Amino acid sequence: MATENINNANYGDENIRTLDGVEHIRLRPGMYIGTLGKGDDPADGIYVLLKEVVDNSIDEFSAGFGKQIQIGVTEKEVTVRDFGRGIPLGSVVRAVSVLNTGGKYDTKGYKKSVGLNGVGLKAVNALSAHFYVEAYRDGMCAYAEFTEGKLINEGQKETKEKNGTMVRFIPDEHLFVDYTFHMDIIEAMMKNYSYLKKGLTLNFNGTPYKSENGLLDLIKDNMSETPLYEPIHLIGEDIEIVMTHGNSYGENIASFVNGQNTRDGGTHLAAMREGIAKTLKEFYKTFAKKDFDPQDIRQGIIGAISIQIQEPNFEGQTKTKLGSTYMWETDVQNEDGTHTYEQGPTIRSAVNEFLKTNLDNYLHMHKEIIPVLQQKITESEQERKEISTIQKKTKERNKRTNIYNRKLRDCEIHYNDKLPAAKKEFAEYTSIFITEGDSASGTITKARNAKTQAVFSLRGKPINCYKESRKKVAENEELALLINALGVEDDMENLRYNKIIIATDADDDGMHIRMLVLTFFMKYYPDLVRRGHVHILETPLFRIKDKKDVRYCYTREEKESTLKKMKSGVEITRFKGLGEISANEFVEFIGENMRLNRVKLSDEESIAEIMEFYMGDNTIERQNFIRTNLRSEAELEDVNI
Repeated sequence: MATENINNANYGDENIRTLDGVEHIRLRPGMYIGTLGKGDDPADGIYVLLKEVVDNSIDEFSAGFGKQIQIGVTEKEVTVRDFGRGIPLGSVVRAVSVLNTGGKYDTKGYKKSVGLNGVGLKAVNALSAHFYVEAYRDGMCAYAEFTEGKLINEGQKETKEKNGTMVRFIPDEHLFVDYTFHMDIIEAMMKNYSYLKKGLTLNFNGTPYKSENGLLDLIKDNMSETPLYEPIHLIGEDIEIVMTHGNSYGENIASFVNGQNTRDGGTHLAAMREGIAKTLKEFYKTFAKKDFDPQDIRQGIIGAISIQIQEPNFEGQTKTKLGSTYMWETDVQNEDGTHTYEQGPTIRSAVNEFLKTNLDNYLHMHKEIIPVLQQKITESEQERKEISTIQKKTKERNKRTNIYNRKLRDCEIHYNDKLPAAKKEFAEYTSIFITEGDSASGTITKARNAKTQAVFSLRGKPINCYKESRKKVAENEELALLINALGVEDDMENLRYNKIIIATDADDDGMHIRMLVLTFFMKYYPDLVRRGHVHILETPLFRIKDKKDVRYCYTREEKESTLKKMKSGVEITRFKGLGEISANEFVEFIGENMRLNRVKLSDEESIAEIMEFYMGDNTIERQNFIRTNLRSEAELEDVNI
């Protein structure tokens, strides 16, 4: 009670603050752009900044103005020039610095834009060490220059530039520490933009990107396996869908809304999955008297969907998941001053009806696809039924022996929980650590946050799934329990944890276990990898301490740099296993500052080829790779002070 009184005594009117827009963005950047990062991941904040600027230019093209966008990027600086209408000259400063200011609130100006919240350019400005904008209109140019979101210069001048807008910015290194723009990541962004906007040319660092066939080009360019049949390409007024099937497991479907890559899906992706399953189910009921299960129909599907809707509602400012229910919603003011709220068709019904009509018609016009697709679905059905029988037996055995409860230390909140709005953010923090042995799992269990962090303990090394049948894999107790814990036995949408974190020792056995677990996910549950759920936990290799300080180093280079800064008489500890790290220490490594490496797989990469290289026969190529990249224990130990 005494503590409470003290806290109350220190809480007064002077503690209440009002932040302006720029201050709030800089104080809470994650609310606007997600993860800050260093540029190693496509989801990192520096790419969100770039995307926000390009999205504005894309919206101009979509509105019918400007057929070219020029993008120049160095390791630290971005320049984007479009040839649209240009920001109105008298509003340049407001348009890039005042929150909730923009031309997209009125749907007459931008009917189907990406950014509607009046935040995008303001966030870029606020989070940049230097931000400069020029707007060109009818021989005049308005310009403005900012530092950390604060205006330092503005004016107008005559110009010979064609109409449009130019934005140049340098992300603030105080926020984006040690960041670097990776050109391959930006190149992938440019390709996606071109696939979605036929007729638009994006010139990135001198290389033009343009697509003639939209999503069909996306699928053909990125497909890493031979499709079972020629991709089906369906185009409507506001919907474009491409689909085919391959022999890989899972579903590989890209989704877009108004040109925005919604990597986490949303209502439109759910509608596409449902619509394809419903249409094909009804088709084969009539055509072949077969009643197929939706999951068998979708197994091995490869495709993409792009829709155009008015005023899209995304879950979060980073716009990675569509939350909208309707194709359009309008607040109409009546003559008597009253308002009528009108809604168009739901996204679900629009996509379903589109597929019901167009996919069914396509199959009747291309009958050569029918037997190929039927065989694929039949094979998936047979395999699923075999696996289902095994899984049922495994569940019954686990219930009798209570194995499941011993393997999993669960958390309170799960990714698929239906949480109230105030607690939804907790779902994003849910994670499960996959550990080797009781020692490591015990340490992590003691150090974890029991509300959002679960632990699953492996016993020994899992089987190498690469050359094993799915039936044999399903019979493996260890892996069956793991998938049961994850909740993805039947559908990816039931995933119980946002982050699946492989936490193994930094030795040969640990690395081998890591590869075996990754092989399992990549072969049988590739969607977990594609959607960015699978991560590798980084833990320090060294602890260095003197009389006053303790530092943890994750690489030999960090160790050497730290030793130079610390005084003599230091003590160095080399961590060879997670069990050697105390629970008190481990709290720091799996808390807010947890270091994770997301397992990334580009669309161009073939899962089969990757697994063949790492987990297949012992080839000369792999031997040479190991010789080149192997580091000896002696190199890591190096304790000469």
